[in-house]
Amino acid sequence: LRFWSNIPFITMPLSRAHGKSFAHRSELKHAKRIVVKLGSAVVTRGDECGLALGRLASIVEQVSMLQNQGREMMIVTSGAVAFGKQRLRHEILLSQSVRQALHSGQSQLKDMAIPVLEARACAAAGQSGLMALYEAMFTQYSICAAQILVTNLDFHDEQKRRNLNGTLHELLRMNIVPIINTNDAVVPPPEPNSDLQGVNVISVKDNDSLAARLAVEMKTDLLIVLSDVEGLFDSPPGSDDAKLIDIFYPGDQQSVTFGTKSRVGMGGMEAKVKAALWALQGGTSVVIANGTHPKISGHVITDIVEGKKVGTFFSEVKPAGPTVEQQGEMARAGGRTLAALQPEQRAEIIYRLADLLTDQREEILLANKKDLEEAENKGRLALPLLKRLSLSTSKLNSLAIGLRQIAASSQDSVGRVIRRTRIAKDLDLEQVTVPIGVLLVIFESRPDCLPQVSALAIASGNGLLLKGGKEAAHSNQILHHLSQEALSIHGVKDAVQLVNTREEVEDLCRLDKLIDLIIPRGSSQLVRNIQKAAKGIPVMGHSEGICHVYVDVDASVEKVTRIIRDSKCEYPAACNALETLLIHRDLLRTPLFDQIIDMLRVEQVKIHAGPKFASYLTFSPSEVKSLRTEYGDLECCIEVVDSVQEAVEHIHKYGSSHTDVIITENEKTAELFLQHVDSACVFWNASTRFSDGYRFGLGAEVGISTSRIHARGPVGIEGLLTTKWLLRGDNHVVSDFSEHGSMKYLHESLPLPQRGVD
Repeated sequence: LRFWSNIPFITMPLSRAHGKSFAHRSELKHAKRIVVKLGSAVVTRGDECGLALGRLASIVEQVSMLQNQGREMMIVTSGAVAFGKQRLRHEILLSQSVRQALHSGQSQLKDMAIPVLEARACAAAGQSGLMALYEAMFTQYSICAAQILVTNLDFHDEQKRRNLNGTLHELLRMNIVPIINTNDAVVPPPEPNSDLQGVNVISVKDNDSLAARLAVEMKTDLLIVLSDVEGLFDSPPGSDDAKLIDIFYPGDQQSVTFGTKSRVGMGGMEAKVKAALWALQGGTSVVIANGTHPKISGHVITDIVEGKKVGTFFSEVKPAGPTVEQQGEMARAGGRTLAALQPEQRAEIIYRLADLLTDQREEILLANKKDLEEAENKGRLALPLLKRLSLSTSKLNSLAIGLRQIAASSQDSVGRVIRRTRIAKDLDLEQVTVPIGVLLVIFESRPDCLPQVSALAIASGNGLLLKGGKEAAHSNQILHHLSQEALSIHGVKDAVQLVNTREEVEDLCRLDKLIDLIIPRGSSQLVRNIQKAAKGIPVMGHSEGICHVYVDVDASVEKVTRIIRDSKCEYPAACNALETLLIHRDLLRTPLFDQIIDMLRVEQVKIHAGPKFASYLTFSPSEVKSLRTEYGDLECCIEVVDSVQEAVEHIHKYGSSHTDVIITENEKTAELFLQHVDSACVFWNASTRFSDGYRFGLGAEVGISTSRIHARGPVGIEGLLTTKWLLRGDNHVVSDFSEHGSMKYLHESLPLPQRGVD
């Protein structure tokens, strides 16, 4: 969930007993022996004459990287026919032009027709050149490649099979990449319907079947089949409602409608699926993916080996529950049903969830105790994260109170009219609030987040996908169960889904057709990773909580230490905790300054000095490495400023637009600070810790947003709504409003309906 990155594969264990294929994508990183099959559409150019050199170079680079990490790589390649066609066309054109010049004596050549080239001749002309190209490319990575040409007969002759097997093993032992291809110069035309001949025999009639046969013969861990489509679809790609199949299981063929084969090559997708299932049955995992897309072809092979959700993964192990795609569709349908309920019914669900939190307190705390014990035994969580993971009776009571606030305030959230305009006579326009759609909320070590977010999604009529950290698995499970129990009273159980499959966060962030908004709740690193990984899906949140408190020259002695202590020490791991303390220069070496320092020392807060503060001291604390640091612990930076204007400039330069505070008794100075600081929350004489949905009276929050679009600050129900326009007319057409038409625009503002009144 939290730690995806480009970790070198060499750190992974690369050995396993062959016999069963991998059950999950996440296990593919353990693949030791890998076959990469390059389809004709991948290797050849769009004109089918010549090779796609840039694409081929990228593939060689990826294979070389994996080879140099200790894996055993083999390539089954097409391309000899296309390369040979290019060479033969060139030779024919050259010879024709010479003959024409000799016989006609004319310097200007006439149009020359190129005869149809026989495939076997093209293969014979192209095989040596194709291999020379591979050798040149692999040499750039200090890797040797070797060519092996095979036919179907080589697999039926036992002696030839043993020879082939021995040759391949010897090449792999010497760290050489075998380049295998069907010997198209001599291979006979494929026989119709001869692709599969039972369990133990697969007829080698194309490179798909060759790759499958080779993968099983060599007991490879993974077969990657690259084509010109994203993977296997449930109907021909490009057709209406065609959906990419993430995981394909034996027996699912009936649910797939196959289209035509690719523009080049012998086999279509049906041949690939048959070959893949045969290899899977032989103990080799298979992924079919797109090797031609310019945005992904440069890393498609390494992404697959990393376990990322690329293409279609063939697996023999069906998960017990629904896939995340199915959960997304269930959340979408459930959310729409939820939005159609009466406001009182949605509120009733939330009240029921609040009651369950207190009624089932013992079961919740018992599950949470298991999580805490496992985390402590494994030693994988720092103390601040352990505090976030911990639930208590008081926390559950506070949660229940917050949920009841949400229920009470949700009565007029969905379907509220916020604008009415009379466009013309009998043509009225309304703008009304509606749910955003399906929310994906990703949270770390915060099981209390689950009921809060569930209640806000229910109140706003949104479908919800929840992805919690595995360190809170037991707590999340029971809290999700209680959420579904509450939803069941009005038959909308599916609206809130907990993702328990092995999907990585990066994969979830690519589900742009299922998810409308991503809300991360966790560390700044988590938020940054999600913002980077999200493809086409907006992310609501903040990457950092660098909150400032500015102590003005006119600050009250009584207020300063209380506000600073609460801002820094009440919950230092929170995103709204003080991280940088700005002090007016005139307060240095005053009793107030001494009180601040003494209080921080008593609270055991480690102080880092900013550059200006350090220059005033003979013996200063450790100088801060960066003024843009979120400590998340009992640490803070102190810096000196000359004025409130300089404090504002410092906050704009080094802050994160989260929450910033001024402590002063000068109202004019305070108003200047409040109006000029461009942050989501700006306070006067109050702790940074008030930046919270519950404390704002929102009941709870899905997070704090520092973005400038849609929602900002603590995000409650209002931040989870968008709008739509409703136009009610009576046979109105735009042509009636033309210069000579019979209608005129009025654009009159109409009064809004009173809340609670139909």
